[in-house]
Amino acid sequence: MARVKICGLTSAEAVTEAVAAGALYLGFNFFPKSPRYLTPEQAATLAADVPPGVAKVALVVDADDATLDGIVDVVPLDMIQLHGSETPERVAEIRARYGLPVMKVVGIAGPEDVAKLDDYMDVADQILVDAKAPKDAVLPGGNGIAFDWRLLAGRHWTKPWMLAGGLTPANVALAIKMTGARQVDTASGVESAPGVKDPALMRAFIEAAG
Repeated sequence: MARVKICGLTSAEAVTEAVAAGALYLGFNFFPKSPRYLTPEQAATLAADVPPGVAKVALVVDADDATLDGIVDVVPLDMIQLHGSETPERVAEIRARYGLPVMKVVGIAGPEDVAKLDDYMDVADQILVDAKAPKDAVLPGGNGIAFDWRLLAGRHWTKPWMLAGGLTPANVALAIKMTGARQVDTASGVESAPGVKDPALMRAFIEAAG
């Protein structure tokens, strides 16, 4: 069974439902332009009752140290997810500064992008392979678009990796079959409206990922 991350949780009810359904990662979004945005105080309230064994992940986009300090000091986190244009050097800095595992997101559109995954293998604890956002997109992720999963077929990396990008209950099983992913991430794919998680869709997604 693939390990599932539900990203962009915005309510206590959604957190409870995601945990009950079997999610092993919960993502809290700190990108102000996102419909899933939370303040550190809001995220801290949601994270307070997450049981042990379920990782609490902070999604940030090109955040400076002051922004990260404000999040890490308030929210009981298990991991930081870097969803911007952070360089390998910046990833290493963040990992050293906060002493938390770091997941770096790499956007994929074509074969030339796959090679960029190797740039982060020595500095990140995990890699999240996502669909590259369109040039005019406001959000770096959570846009509900997929990439050609065949680009990952038969590939192996030295660090754990997670598949994202347009995954839904209807396609996640095929995506896992085509890529060999052992971890998958969804945000918009289990929502009834932007930022509103649907309990039935979350359950269906996790069941399909099994």
